[in-house]
Amino acid sequence: MPRAPLPVIGPVDDAQSLYHQMRQFLEWQRERNYSEMGIKNRETNLRAFVAWCDERGLTRPQEVTRPVIERYQRYLFLYRQKNGEPLSGRSQQIKLAPLRVWFRWLVRNHRILSNPAADMEMPRVEKRLPKHVLSAQEAERILNVPDVTSALGIRDRAILETLYSTGVRRSELVALEVDALDYERGTLMVRQGKGKRDRLVPIGERALAWIRKYLDEVRPQLMLGDGNRTLYLTRHGEALSVGEAGRMASDYIKRSGLEKSGSCHLFRHTMATLMLENGADVRFVQAMLGHANLETTQLYTHVAIRALKEVHTATHPARLQRQEQDGAAGHKPLWRVRKATDAGLVEDARQNPEER
Repeated sequence: MPRAPLPVIGPVDDAQSLYHQMRQFLEWQRERNYSEMGIKNRETNLRAFVAWCDERGLTRPQEVTRPVIERYQRYLFLYRQKNGEPLSGRSQQIKLAPLRVWFRWLVRNHRILSNPAADMEMPRVEKRLPKHVLSAQEAERILNVPDVTSALGIRDRAILETLYSTGVRRSELVALEVDALDYERGTLMVRQGKGKRDRLVPIGERALAWIRKYLDEVRPQLMLGDGNRTLYLTRHGEALSVGEAGRMASDYIKRSGLEKSGSCHLFRHTMATLMLENGADVRFVQAMLGHANLETTQLYTHVAIRALKEVHTATHPARLQRQEQDGAAGHKPLWRVRKATDAGLVEDARQNPEER
């Protein structure tokens, strides 16, 4: 169903109002081929600012000054969500960033004389690690949850395998088409991913096998016509939506019994972390994830702890060692400890039988 039009904020018949200037700015971005998802996100954040201004009697761009922008920053800093938590620095930055671009556009198009957001100091963003990352065993546990004796179970297994093997975003997953797969080369073409960038990523043999099974046995049952080339379809023959993909992945994670939360992005985090732990170069992982900035990918190097743990175990002096007693003391060592194995296991210390 198409989304109902959002209500006008402020004066309806004033073409120079903040709301109407915002609509013209967003339409300008569409004409310049900006990402539709990015435009919708900017609209959400700009509408919040326009509504805040309207509540305070500010209806035109000329009435927005630097002190007004600073008041809005304080409002976001003091704002509390429904759960009582404040907005993170990242959330505040996301809400403020569109103001810079919008007011710069207003200046360039001679709608206002100066940009009140030009010198806006953005809040510092916390460098947070992914909350949850799966081990290889935990990932396999989730992949085995779908009932592959049913048609939708086969489809869901193919979706989960695609997410785990390639690390694509859920928006990229639902946009995949049938001809995106190259079985001979073992690759998947992601068209117009984040930032409207194409990229070619490898996909594993097992994921390809499940996708082929889905294409041969399930997709023909779901299709309503020959015109739809979308890879993953709903039971009604329509393209899977972003929300449906997220809810499906989240449901299987819960049904697996693991005490970890997440949805499609959890498999993206897991793929990147496990590849780095197994020796993949960070730049190859960057290419797979489609990150424009290497610093974004390097976040996962802090999560890939196994190699660092091995170095710590081998080099840190505060570790279990064989306790050699002075022969003059007249008794044998009380503890015997075996060297840590590759799996990081240490044999339990055992008392000398003579001391029992």
